[in-house]
Amino acid sequence: MKRISTPARNNWQQEVEALGFGFHSTDVPYWDETAYYSFNSAQIRILERATTELWQMCLTAVEHVIKKNKYDLFHIPKFLVPHIIDSWENDVPSVYGRFDLQFDGANDPKMLEFNADTPTSLYEASIIQWYWLQDFDKSKDQFNSIHEKLIETWTNMHEYLHEDVLYFACIEDSLEDFTTTEYMRDCALQAGIETDFIFVEKMGWDNVQQEFVDEEENPIKNIFKLYPWEWIANEEFGANIPKVDTIWIEPSWKMILSNKAILPILWELFPNHPYLLPAYFEQKDLKDYVKKPILSREGANVQIFEGGKMTNFTDGEYGEEGFIYQGLAKLPNFEGNFPVIGSWIIGQQPAGIGIREAYGPITNNTSRFVPHLIS
Repeated sequence: MKRISTPARNNWQQEVEALGFGFHSTDVPYWDETAYYSFNSAQIRILERATTELWQMCLTAVEHVIKKNKYDLFHIPKFLVPHIIDSWENDVPSVYGRFDLQFDGANDPKMLEFNADTPTSLYEASIIQWYWLQDFDKSKDQFNSIHEKLIETWTNMHEYLHEDVLYFACIEDSLEDFTTTEYMRDCALQAGIETDFIFVEKMGWDNVQQEFVDEEENPIKNIFKLYPWEWIANEEFGANIPKVDTIWIEPSWKMILSNKAILPILWELFPNHPYLLPAYFEQKDLKDYVKKPILSREGANVQIFEGGKMTNFTDGEYGEEGFIYQGLAKLPNFEGNFPVIGSWIIGQQPAGIGIREAYGPITNNTSRFVPHLIS
């Protein structure tokens, strides 16, 4: 695993914008092609195996949480528990998720967390870095079959959906969420699914018919939402979810996996597993560890401790829901660049990676997306 500096394409902004990638920069570039990461085939096989095994372990952990009724550890509202159980027992499928891994190319990857509900960087990993590779060196390969597997997974979704339109929803004020949602919608269209779009803020509830409706009062029977389940649970319309058999993608059982409380559960079920880090609901005897809120996003409110002393932290608005304590796995340091491997599971299959890179040991919302290839 190597980090290699390279000149960016002269017209890279125009190239990515032509693909619909409008959020490539903020104050600084988010998409960064002044470097790429190079892997060999053996390293890619390691990441594939780890992703496959971690996914199976996560499914075992969901079953464990449901059977043992451990919802309180996840701060899941009681009114949603029956819906979670139904979605699990009815095998409502998952489309996607992203494991964030610490990996240096030489040792076993370590699972840092699982972005299971509303994972970001999908479009960048699937489309943008692939087209970068075609311009950079089309003779090389990339661990990236995300697009093909998304279409395959949506094709398999036909049998689970109601015979009605599949709505795609996100919030109004996020170009990133809108781009990702429209990309998912395009994949569903290519799979032969009839779709429509609605902003989350425009969804309504019909008290008479007892169903969710769009702006024209049409019933919403199927919906993909790029909107966290925990946010839905805390909003007024969330109380209506158990009242109707709308199919939600991602399904509500993913609430269990999108919560960092799953990390101590996994360690309890699979102690000393080579892909896991020690994780607890208390500090225990950890000396080098990371303290994380169970529901934080984009690296907010994370604290790193080494030798029992805090060495790094981020601010944010999370923490009331509680914390977990996870053994510290230091990210590889490439001259001040710290990469996290985002390894995608699409349907039931490992599908590719995207790399987020920070200037420090905590990946946050200013971290850059850097492409990769297989050498």
